[in-house]
Amino acid sequence: MRYDLAKLPVQDLLEPVARATAGLCRLDERVARSPSGAGWIERMHYADAVASMWVDGELVHIEDLVLHDAGSDIRAPTHELTIAGDVLRIRRRIAAQPVAWPLTDEGVRNLRGQGGQPPDVHQARKPEPVHENDVPEPDQFAPSEPDPLADELAALDAVLTRSDALLAGAPVPDGSVARDPLIYEPDWDEDERLGEWRAVVLETKGLPPVLRAVLLLDAWNRIEVFQHARWLGRLLAAASLREAGLTTSAHLVAFNLGLKSISVDQRRNWDRDRRLLAFLNALDMSADIGLREHDKLTLARQTMERRLAGRRSSSRLPELIDLVLSRPMVSTNMIAKALNVTPRAALRLVEELNLRELTGRGRYRAWGVI
Repeated sequence: MRYDLAKLPVQDLLEPVARATAGLCRLDERVARSPSGAGWIERMHYADAVASMWVDGELVHIEDLVLHDAGSDIRAPTHELTIAGDVLRIRRRIAAQPVAWPLTDEGVRNLRGQGGQPPDVHQARKPEPVHENDVPEPDQFAPSEPDPLADELAALDAVLTRSDALLAGAPVPDGSVARDPLIYEPDWDEDERLGEWRAVVLETKGLPPVLRAVLLLDAWNRIEVFQHARWLGRLLAAASLREAGLTTSAHLVAFNLGLKSISVDQRRNWDRDRRLLAFLNALDMSADIGLREHDKLTLARQTMERRLAGRRSSSRLPELIDLVLSRPMVSTNMIAKALNVTPRAALRLVEELNLRELTGRGRYRAWGVI
């Protein structure tokens, strides 16, 4: 289906577009000039990933996501937690890439793990020169008989290499694994749908950034580009705002936080005009929530920095302050690993900083500031 851009209710959208644009610009300017900006951005990554699951009807606790991201899961990660980890990883990757890259065809495919072939580690290598004195020992000669164990190990190495490439964000071949027809619809042509959405990306160039973002999101939802990645469209809509450079040049807007505050009846209304108004209100809510969270974080930093008076220049407390401001919660192992100290020293630093204990337990304790 082709997404129709005709008959947009421009007069009804002007005021919400202007309001959302002003709020996002105000937030972006505050974050760009704030000493707590880096920590706030990291916190928004976590909050937006959890809110994305909420918008899709799933519940993931932000504490579990923090521990999962740190590799310190206290239980086996659920399917929903794994998806939230993917949203968190993709958000960070979009924020780290050039602003125009996520909306390109290559960028979308790469974010979905459908890029080109990774380098083959089993390709033939150029033989190294052999000196006349370098005579191999008898046990170094390859066996003349084919070794079935070597083939199995080579196949295992190929799987591990592909997994490492996927975790590192490298492009992964799309057709390497057959799709289960019980999970993926065979007639669902993702390439064709992606082409239709890319046409909307090109047609909306020149529109106000905020209006373009909500149109791209609505087109993604209507076209249903990917079967199991509805959340990616919300991240790409946020990336379009960053590409414009006017509203969110310093951060990637937490679109899902605002959508979480909008009822599902408005977000999925049959009338496109109402959906667009709901998305614009969500962007305005995202800016408002972001400003309030930034003010809380700034106040927390000022309170903790008062405890640095009279400390040695080699004190680890400033590093701990940056860490706790960049995470909704921190554990002893996370502090010890980040600051390169022992767990006992991490506990002493927590006591000196007087952090708020979140778990209320004697073991597996965690701390936070807001």
